[in-house]
Amino acid sequence: MSSRGLSLQSEEPSEPARGRGKGLAVLVVLLLLCVGGLGFLGYQILQRMTAVERQLASVSGKTDESAALARQAMERAVAAEAAARAAAEGRQLAEAQTADAFQKADAARQEASSARETAARAEAEADRVRKKAEAEVNRLEAALGQIAETRRTALGLVMNLGGDHLKFEFDKAELRPEDRELLGRIAGVLMTSHDYTISVNGHTDDVGSAAYNQRLSERRAEAVRDYLVKAGLSPEILTVTGHGKALPLVPGTSEAARAKNRRVELGLVNMQIRYGR
Repeated sequence: MSSRGLSLQSEEPSEPARGRGKGLAVLVVLLLLCVGGLGFLGYQILQRMTAVERQLASVSGKTDESAALARQAMERAVAAEAAARAAAEGRQLAEAQTADAFQKADAARQEASSARETAARAEAEADRVRKKAEAEVNRLEAALGQIAETRRTALGLVMNLGGDHLKFEFDKAELRPEDRELLGRIAGVLMTSHDYTISVNGHTDDVGSAAYNQRLSERRAEAVRDYLVKAGLSPEILTVTGHGKALPLVPGTSEAARAKNRRVELGLVNMQIRYGR
C-alpha cells in the first residue's frame, strides 16, 4: 500500500504543481492575447500610418501644385506690372507728343497768321507801287505823246521815231540837227522818271538785201542810243536791236510807206508793272 501510494503520488502532480501549470497556461493565454492584441494594434497602427502617408503625399502634391500656381500667379503679376508700367510710359509719351503737337500746331497757326499779314502788307505795298508806276506811265505817255507818236502795248510804251518825227534818209543812219533836238526833248522827259528800261529798235524799208538792211537798222538804233546817252540817260538802261526790213510799220512799196518804215522805235518798260496780264 505504501509503495502504490508512493507510486500514485509520483504520477499525479501535486496541488501546487497543478496551480503553477494553470498559471502558466493562463500566462501563455495572456501572452497570446497580448501578442494578438499587439499584432492587431500594430496592424491598425500600420494602416493608420499608411493612411497618414497617403494624406501626406496628397498634401505634398497639393502643396507642389499650390506652389506652381503661386509661381504662375507671381509671373502673371510681374508681367501685368510690367505691362502697366509700359502702358503708363506710353501714355506719358503720347501725352507729351500730343502737347508738343499742339504747341507746333499753335506755332504753325501763328506763323501762318503772320505770313498772311506779311503777304497782305506786301500785296498792299505792291499794289501801291503798281498804281504809282501806272500813274508814271500815264504821265510819260502824255508827255511823250506831245513829242512823237506814242502808243501803249502789252509790253509797255512804244514811241515811233520815223516819218514826220525822225527822218532817216535812204541808206543813211546819221542824225540831223532837228533829230538831235527831238531826242534831247525825249531824254529830258525820260530823266524825270525811274524804274524803267529802254529798248532802241532800228528798222529799214524793203529795198536791199536782208543782211544789208539788218546792219543798217543796227546802225540807226546805235545812233539814237548814243545821242540819248550823250543827253544824260544811263547806258545801263538802254539796249539796241536791229530788225532790218522784217517788221515794216506800213505795208507797201510806195515812197511814203518806205519813208515811214525807215524808223527807230523806243520801247519803254516800267519794271514795277507786270505787263501782258
